[in-house]
Amino acid sequence: MNKSIDISTIKTVYFIGIGGIGMSALARYFHSIGCVVSGYDRTPTLLTFELEAEGILVHFDEIGTYISKATDLVIYTPAVPMSHPAYAAAERQNLPLLKRAEILGILSENYRTLAFAGTHGKTTTSTMAAHIMHHGKMGCSAFLGGISKNYQSNLLIHPTSKWLVTEADEYDRSFLQLSPEIAIITSIDADHLDIYGDYHSLCLAFTQFASKIKERGTLIVKKPVLRKIKKQDHYQIFTYGIRDESLDFRAINIRYQNANACFDLEYPGGIISDIHPGIPGKVNIENAVAAAAGALIAGFSEQEIKTGIESFKGIRRRFDLQYESEDVVYIDDYAHHPEEIKALVESVREIYPHKKITGLFQPHLFTRTRDLVDEFAMSLSMLDEVLLMPIYAARELPIKGVSSEIILERIINKPARIIKINELENFLTTDFSGVFLSIGAGDIDKLTHKITEILSKNPSEKK
Repeated sequence: MNKSIDISTIKTVYFIGIGGIGMSALARYFHSIGCVVSGYDRTPTLLTFELEAEGILVHFDEIGTYISKATDLVIYTPAVPMSHPAYAAAERQNLPLLKRAEILGILSENYRTLAFAGTHGKTTTSTMAAHIMHHGKMGCSAFLGGISKNYQSNLLIHPTSKWLVTEADEYDRSFLQLSPEIAIITSIDADHLDIYGDYHSLCLAFTQFASKIKERGTLIVKKPVLRKIKKQDHYQIFTYGIRDESLDFRAINIRYQNANACFDLEYPGGIISDIHPGIPGKVNIENAVAAAAGALIAGFSEQEIKTGIESFKGIRRRFDLQYESEDVVYIDDYAHHPEEIKALVESVREIYPHKKITGLFQPHLFTRTRDLVDEFAMSLSMLDEVLLMPIYAARELPIKGVSSEIILERIINKPARIIKINELENFLTTDFSGVFLSIGAGDIDKLTHKITEILSKNPSEKK
């Protein structure tokens, strides 16, 4: 990593893969400090439209000549292959070329960093913590892995705060570029085995991440995670979760009024009573505990914690309620790992216990589908009806014998089928009632508006 680069001298930045959630946050950051920012992405999305509206130039054809010789820095994501013409053009012109994670590592050196890692759960917990802290007395800046509904952005800038909240991504071992003061690990489940090879190597990487916590820093983890990493002496450890009396930070006295939850947060030295989370679902009570733990360790007050959790509006594409009536509910969610799907369905069952739940799932990556096919089938079998789209390839080439059909074959005791986009409207136009979920990390979100439009005009809505 080239840490000799002086960010203060950068005037022109080009991004290869600018539409990615992590890349777009960095693009917004450089734009906010007055740099000329432009970049490439494969297809237009809502996020690229938003970047363009903010004054950032985005193009979608693979032509390396868009990179000017006057460019001070080229930032790329591992999701774009090094064979890409833009990457080759940057190398040919001998321009400074750094990964997204390397830049994030450089920027974080100027802050006291609170980093959230985990194969799932890190986006919600980090965004909630950022919201708590941003409005607290000390404030914080943040690079987020999702679009906060409170700010309609994945970037928060505080002009004076010394705190930075960031998501620490395990893909491509990116999180090893960070040296946080406080680290939170939400989960370590089998994922990205195309990078790590096996689960043991993934766990070793999380141990390496923990080892990079600063001297006398803090690690906050769920108890099952603690058993998967090798503990070290230079940081203190706290555990978090729900109810278990052995935990350091825990939600207790959880009670519900319809879909609305309330709980008390018990922590070393105190208790915060009657917290009403701004977003629904049991999983988000646990997420709130993690976010609160990080903010409390960082020195934020009980009232700041309570106010932040209760005013948090959630994240785009995380349990994202698109439409709700008496008969029909539509939720869009980014879940792309079996454990995330399981948590999503459990939360929906908890809130809508008497409604049929139908899920439309777009698998993300051939390797992930191949490696976790049984787990996907098990999680999807929790639904009442399953609709499967073809696999979204993202950065990968097809793998022979790997398709949505291998998930379909393993789904048990539930109506399930592969569905084409042009068949979806007919399916939803019938007398549909219950909860409809669109699930996945690919481009399934492009259907959100259309699905909402169809369901709102559903015959069952006119009764």
